[in-house]
Amino acid sequence: MATVGAFEAKTHLAALLDKVEVGEEVIITRHGRPVAKLSPIDGGKDIASAKAAASALTTLRHSIAAKDQTPFAMAELDEYRLEGRR
Repeated sequence: MATVGAFEAKTHLAALLDKVEVGEEVIITRHGRPVAKLSPIDGGKDIASAKAAASALTTLRHSIAAKDQTPFAMAELDEYRLEGRR
């Protein structure tokens, strides 16, 4: 983990962001004391969980179709949803 002073961080922000982009964390100090941490956003996990959820929904849809149970149409679901608001 790299440690840089505030002035150096300001001057070399693009280079620090390059380090963060490849997974490194950077601590920024002011007068020798740590005040901030640059770290990568963990976006990969969100994408993986969204793909897993989509796959599970597809599997569910296929299992419903295999049992000859017609899934609700979106218009019908909207009607039921709005019916509860009346």
